[in-house]
Amino acid sequence: MKPLSIIWISLYGVMASCSFSGQQETRLTRFVDPFIGTAYVGHTHPAAQMPFGMIQVGPDTGTDTWEHCSGYYDKDSSIIGFSHTHLSGTGCPDMGDILFMPVVGDVSFYRGDKSDTSTGYRSTFSHATEEATPGYYKVFLKDYSTWVELTATDRVGYHKYTFPRSDLSGVMIDLNHGIGDMPLETEISVLNDSTVAGKRRSTGFVEDHTYYFYARFSKPFARIRSFSDSIVSENKQVNGKNSKMHLSFATGDKEVVTVKVALSTTGIEGAEKNLEKEVGMLRFEEIREKADKTWNDYLSKIEVVPLSEEQRISFYTALYHTLVMPNEITDVDGTYSLPDGTRLHSGTDRYTNFSLWDTYRATHPFYVLMYPGENSKFVESMIDLYKQRGILCTNEYGQNETWCMIGNHAVPVVADAYLKGLISPEYRHLAVESINASLTRSHPKSDWGMYNMYGYYPFDLLDVESVSRTLEHGYDDYCAALVAKAEQDSVKQSFFCWRAESFKNLFDPSSKLMRGKDSKGRWREPFDPFLLSHAGTSGGDYTEGNAWQYTWHVQHAIPALVRLMGGKEKFENKLDSLFFLDIRSLGGGFHGDVTGIIGQYAHGNEPSHHIAYLYAYTDGTYKTQEIIRQICDRFYLPTRDGLSGNDDCGQMSAWYIFSALGFYPVDPVSGEYIIGAPQVKELRLHLPNGKTFVMKAHAISTENKYVKSVCLNGVPLDSFKITYDRIIKGGLLEFEMINTK
Repeated sequence: MKPLSIIWISLYGVMASCSFSGQQETRLTRFVDPFIGTAYVGHTHPAAQMPFGMIQVGPDTGTDTWEHCSGYYDKDSSIIGFSHTHLSGTGCPDMGDILFMPVVGDVSFYRGDKSDTSTGYRSTFSHATEEATPGYYKVFLKDYSTWVELTATDRVGYHKYTFPRSDLSGVMIDLNHGIGDMPLETEISVLNDSTVAGKRRSTGFVEDHTYYFYARFSKPFARIRSFSDSIVSENKQVNGKNSKMHLSFATGDKEVVTVKVALSTTGIEGAEKNLEKEVGMLRFEEIREKADKTWNDYLSKIEVVPLSEEQRISFYTALYHTLVMPNEITDVDGTYSLPDGTRLHSGTDRYTNFSLWDTYRATHPFYVLMYPGENSKFVESMIDLYKQRGILCTNEYGQNETWCMIGNHAVPVVADAYLKGLISPEYRHLAVESINASLTRSHPKSDWGMYNMYGYYPFDLLDVESVSRTLEHGYDDYCAALVAKAEQDSVKQSFFCWRAESFKNLFDPSSKLMRGKDSKGRWREPFDPFLLSHAGTSGGDYTEGNAWQYTWHVQHAIPALVRLMGGKEKFENKLDSLFFLDIRSLGGGFHGDVTGIIGQYAHGNEPSHHIAYLYAYTDGTYKTQEIIRQICDRFYLPTRDGLSGNDDCGQMSAWYIFSALGFYPVDPVSGEYIIGAPQVKELRLHLPNGKTFVMKAHAISTENKYVKSVCLNGVPLDSFKITYDRIIKGGLLEFEMINTK
């Protein structure tokens, strides 16, 4: 066994690597495959969009099953149409707003059956005709012999249709369509012979959200057919819960018709402003080129020398997936509307779609390191939500709190930005206030009176997730204590430090697992550590997991957990059991989106994500190196089914990026990263402060997956951590890789 022995640290000088020569001139967008994760349970989508843009314009193949959370599923063979909003990698379906579908003929107003597309306006397609790169999507609709190309700006979806010769080419607009939701109000109005506008308000997983649209065609309409709540007419204006419109015109062979569709949360006027500002008279190819350049600029912040070309695709696709959510809600003039219609002016960009139970772990720490300007806007958006609601969001989509998951994990994200000085001065006081309020004002997923009284959630008083809620609140409390310390508020620091140790109250020394306890202090009986809660937050003491997976959810106090286990050797043995105990051999099994299984470890679900790095606290650090390689080789493949679980708004992808670098934020607010093992030959980070940080893995190969030593430009450090402060100064982090433990 060869444990991680030496870490060398110093400032980075001028280090040029011939391995990167000419790479800056390469369009990195060609190494991104947006189809990765669209099969199995990845729940990604291939829509055209800009980084963190309002628009995600792309194909919907289904809307009514769990496989269709993003609207697109690889196993489908027909397309319903092309909607303008999509979620990426979530386990709950929603969005799919404002669907446009090019059609040929006198088609039905119904989407039709996927087994027989002649029953509606749906069309069959072949994956062989699909193409997708960042900001661009293309497909051939077999039923209509029509090519569809899509590109986007932040707020505008740009459609390009190449029709066959027909007297009845056209476009179906369906505002009844949505992914797993129901329309509440819809309306469509023809403004002139080539412009339509309208509104869709809906409810579903997102309780109440509204988008307005403004669409300009390059060809005037020759015929208008309308549909409103089952009534067919030729009206130029329709409204109700189910509004649709079929706009037709004659086309010659291979005639191109374009449609520019702008969205807004404020109204049709706002959507029109967005279209004029971002697209105006620009051609489709010009917008596509601008989108490609913008994406290339974002991707170029990191250069990689991979072990293979397949790994290059996996890496840049992961980077791409970290940059598609959260999403813009402001118009070009800085205004946006709340779900109740209240119009606000922010003066800067504001965002929605925060999957914080997932993304506080690695995605936001990645933004802090590489895209801090964007992350500051995300944090200030969360604080604006606090001003409206009195607490920070937990899992917020479409400007609605969904209460889908547990914890108050906007707290670590806001705390991290606060502690690193990455919030504008006018928001610093509100940041502190929002953290304190969110951890003292009860909401549907917390009861602070109960939590304070017992020091944990008793399972007889809280019949679901008592263990998971206790552990996840404990991490938030730790983050609040760090902020209180920075504020020199000793009272709050002491209070939150006390609560941050709540995990000790649920550690069962007999099983050495986190176990449910009732209000009398009695352990749950009978106790089945393999019992897995259902997907979501329904039933059991754990959230989407079991005792084996949640026992390690003490990100802020691993040394204390080591002591509870009885020391390093017993801690290591317990970790070994986690990775080698296979419940399926015991007659049990996993279900839902608890996937990516290694023993009891579930990489497809976020509570497991830091666990592989915990061998750093033992004498068996080589085991982390083995497991990281296994996870990367098995669960991050450059194929449509290449993700082992929901990408969850970039969290799965951010894990991969950090792990490829050779370190990971086990405690994401601490400013420390735990050393693991790099997965690529070289990585160069072009930091936002103008510095450059380079990682080199000397002699890395399929066999050479173990770390002999680590250095950062020549100065030894006997530690298994590297800090944020050292990285942002720039440096050369070097790993010596070998093939023995």
